Amino acid sequence: MSVKTAAKAKKIVLAYSGGLDTSIILAWLRQDYGAEEVIAFCADVGQAEELDGLEAKALRTGASKCIIADLREEFVRDFVFPAMRANAVYEGQYLLGTSLARPVIARHLVEVARAEGADAVAHGATGKGNDQARFELTAMALDASIRTVAPWREWDFASRTSLIEYAKKHGIPVPVTVDKPYSMDRNLLHISYEGGILEDPWREPDEDMFLLSVAPERAPDEPSYVEIAFEGGNPVAVDGQRMSPAALLASLNGLAGRNGVGRIDLVESRFVGMKSRGIYETPGGTVLWLAHRNLESLTLDREVINLKDSLLPRYATMVYNGFWYAPERVALQALMDQGQERVNGLVRLKLYKGSVRVVGRKSPDSLYHDAYATFEADQVYDQSDAGGFIRCSGLRLRINRLLRG
Repeated sequence: MSVKTAAKAKKIVLAYSGGLDTSIILAWLRQDYGAEEVIAFCADVGQAEELDGLEAKALRTGASKCIIADLREEFVRDFVFPAMRANAVYEGQYLLGTSLARPVIARHLVEVARAEGADAVAHGATGKGNDQARFELTAMALDASIRTVAPWREWDFASRTSLIEYAKKHGIPVPVTVDKPYSMDRNLLHISYEGGILEDPWREPDEDMFLLSVAPERAPDEPSYVEIAFEGGNPVAVDGQRMSPAALLASLNGLAGRNGVGRIDLVESRFVGMKSRGIYETPGGTVLWLAHRNLESLTLDREVINLKDSLLPRYATMVYNGFWYAPERVALQALMDQGQERVNGLVRLKLYKGSVRVVGRKSPDSLYHDAYATFEADQVYDQSDAGGFIRCSGLRLRINRLLRG
């Protein structure tokens, strides 16, 4: 395969997963691009068994070494939890599982490149996708001198089918086949599925595709209840047991997955301008998002909630598009975190056949006042005051009607 750029990096650190794209890229960088050395870097953000045998595979495929870094706690603590504190959701549905993993991976990719004295970093993102921006914008923000090799923008391969043919020709084992050509991306927050047979937005995904959750109709006939404790806006315990961030999310993944919670099938707007269809499993994250938002309803002032909600789409879009390290995201995070010191308490949720709902919440910092909220007789609220309040609130409406007839 020909290379479309004249500039060649000699020593490259590749963000390596062992999947179809990066397996081909590893071989291609050595055999076709002409790199003298390729170091495979794998960030463990919760891929589980996907990491089995990864180092041996990377070395067989041409890597000079394979570095695997356990980033699970950092990923959840420093990326997932801040997004949860902001109640971040993209286009009303997507809890940003892949979007949040990319900046932590890219951050360590840059650090490895510095430590190894590499000329460049490389990634397996396509020229159509969002991940190319997420990797490269992070690299630019952290090291202005870093070079990036993006094979999908340089080689002559036109499809993942052609990658599968290349893999067969060169004896490279890959987890994707012509019969099952969709790609997966897994971390502690979610699994995403896209491409191949899933590119038809009318086609229902096969049930055997899902890994983290059972079908709702096959979930237990009895509901599960769970209590999540929060301190400073962060979840710290499940059913009274304190856990580290990664352990807590993994625990909720298991519980929610057994109850069929967290599946979404959506068409989203990519950063580059096109629409794409993706299937996501986000079991534990779905529970945490709902729990946190409900605890905020109890502990935050109405106008603070409204302000956060008005900025939520912008925050989510920043993260989705790859601007995690941009100054505007950092500034907005500070605003989103304002008041989180009062988001303390316990949320009780009911999980049943694909659904999750809050059935109880309590907090030492609650703004809920029984005496004011009650529909029974009280001694603190004069209901006749509401008449003047409504007349003042509606004055502009009355004037508008009087003048316009």
